[in-house]
Amino acid sequence: MFLREKKVRSIGDLINNLKKDLIDFKEPVWFRGQSNAKWGLIPTIERIKKPKSESYFTKKFKQNATMLISPRPNSSLEWLLIMQHYGVPTRLLDWTEGPLVAIYFVCVEENNKNEDGALWILRPIELNKIGGIKPEYPFEIPSIEDDVLDTYKPESMSSDRTSMRTPVATLAPRNNTRMQAQLGTFTINHRDSTPIEKLGDKKHIGKYLIPKESKKLIIEELKIISYTKFQLFPELASIGEVIKGDM
Repeated sequence: MFLREKKVRSIGDLINNLKKDLIDFKEPVWFRGQSNAKWGLIPTIERIKKPKSESYFTKKFKQNATMLISPRPNSSLEWLLIMQHYGVPTRLLDWTEGPLVAIYFVCVEENNKNEDGALWILRPIELNKIGGIKPEYPFEIPSIEDDVLDTYKPESMSSDRTSMRTPVATLAPRNNTRMQAQLGTFTINHRDSTPIEKLGDKKHIGKYLIPKESKKLIIEELKIISYTKFQLFPELASIGEVIKGDM
């Protein structure tokens, strides 16, 4: 772990710790908020007991979504991105370039309000080195469209059922307002289901603990700086929820 676990009890704590811990970092750093600190860094499809296959989920999604999506995705990995966006279990894990985005998701989930949360910090280039992907130039992170990720495509995994690769970090087009607002990035799994935090020498990953009793305060602090659901989900439904929250 490149950052030792610390407790973050407020937005001020978060900023102060990031200033101390990341001050010398020049490379990209990503964040992920999880409302339960006990959860590992594994994608949705691997959290399901006896899940159906990826091809099953993809076929069912395409069956009903094709008419509703314009323009249509150009590749199988782009289909996975759309599926992830609409809550279908995939091999993708959402990350963000914004620490405030991440801490919002730590604190907003009502089902885990009585659980400590975790704000994970990832060095994506170091993660990719574990998977054998080395940047051609400083700080390069491959796009989901790049050839280096061909082996992660569903059709490649179907034709080669023996390879076993670790998760890697990837960039994807922010082709909707939600992804842009959330500064979204992704990791994608292959067949190695080892949680990201347990890979290699752990120099790629760090963690801040968000105590359960601090979640309400952090949400209130985010409201003070006008950081609400509408900022992350710039949609009509969010406006109504924000207004009701002010009543």
